[in-house]
Amino acid sequence: MSENEKSHEIWERSKKVFPGGVNSPVRAYQSVGREPIAIRSGKGAYITDEDGNNYLDFVNSWGPLILGHSDPDVVVSITKQAALGTSFGAVTKYECDLGELIINNIPHVESVRFVNSGTEAVMSALRLARGYTERDKIIKFEGCYHGHHDSMLVKAGSGLLTFSDDISESSSPGIPQSFSDNTIVLPLDDNDALTKAFATLGNEIAAVIIEPLPANSGLLIQRKEFLQKIQELTAKHGSLFIMDEVINGFRLGFSGFAGKYGFIPDLVTYGKIIGGGLPVGAFGGKKEIMKHLSPEGKVYQAGTLSGNPLAMAAGTTVLKKLLNEDIYTKLNRLSNELGEKFDSRVKPALVGKSFSIDLVREESIFWLNIHANGNENEIRQVTQIWDKAPEIYAQIFRYMLQEGVHIAPSAYEVGFLSYAMESKDILTYIETLIEVIGTID
Repeated sequence: MSENEKSHEIWERSKKVFPGGVNSPVRAYQSVGREPIAIRSGKGAYITDEDGNNYLDFVNSWGPLILGHSDPDVVVSITKQAALGTSFGAVTKYECDLGELIINNIPHVESVRFVNSGTEAVMSALRLARGYTERDKIIKFEGCYHGHHDSMLVKAGSGLLTFSDDISESSSPGIPQSFSDNTIVLPLDDNDALTKAFATLGNEIAAVIIEPLPANSGLLIQRKEFLQKIQELTAKHGSLFIMDEVINGFRLGFSGFAGKYGFIPDLVTYGKIIGGGLPVGAFGGKKEIMKHLSPEGKVYQAGTLSGNPLAMAAGTTVLKKLLNEDIYTKLNRLSNELGEKFDSRVKPALVGKSFSIDLVREESIFWLNIHANGNENEIRQVTQIWDKAPEIYAQIFRYMLQEGVHIAPSAYEVGFLSYAMESKDILTYIETLIEVIGTID
């Protein structure tokens, strides 16, 4: 890599304009101990910074670019739509096209509404759940991240973990206690705590919301039995079961986690991929519940830019391409290659180190679980993450970035494969990771 002079200049300007120099906290690179790079462009599996350095990108805009950067078909669809108009605040064919693609191909989504972000999708789904059940309390799980709206910033995901000195911090400042009082936070993978919560407050609980594959505090793969327990208890007590698939929706196959593992949530939230790289979110589910939304029902939700034609055009193009099974077949092959090479090449490089690394992966999502040597275990709760992992990860991040491999600037964030990648890119990642391991005591 050449020097990052232009990135540095932009960073100095940014600090004078934005709080902390950024418009989203993790971009500041604080936890990895260096200044951020300023990205100029992206093509395929690579991004290019303002200094002309190229990086193999495993962040992919935090997941939505499943086809890679600047996919030609997506670019054409956005360009064509931009010439026709960028926003109308009115009913359009474009939102129907994307809505029908989702409903016709995902059995547990009978009705859907578009919003502008994953945060907004969750916020709206929770309001609908409270309005439908006429109850106030929500159960969420420690370490799951559901966006930055008030009631969900209680023991949330990577943002609070990265920027808080205490991972048990209950919420961000600025959140009224009354909001926290109606949010019940339980540990993941704890049937007893879940059962006790319903035994005590079952007739007050509007919904249980969970990332079925928590991917914002590491990749915390949950037991199917635990999710089945949630579904059982919500049905028994008249609460709603909400699956937050903003990250893993359309990553684990077209119908996401719910479809892959045979769950039928009452409501589901989406984002990321359905916008094709543009801001978008959606929530949907059973028609009996969704009809309570205004103007059909009394639960109010609105958005001037909801169903924005640019995002709808991009998302429709992406989802049509994803219906081609070849895309998931290739992504799964790349994921398997990553796993095989990690086991056969990275694991031997860790022998004799004070730390070890496990590769946790599910389809095209993966995470480096850094832990003390000899302390191998399946991590299902955020409190099980090693407290020294961020320090080691920061060294890995800085080295890999210098060598042209872009990974997430936080030990708690996951990585994403894209369809634009090839086997050689997996090999580059593995070889660079082995190199940096050799430099860490």
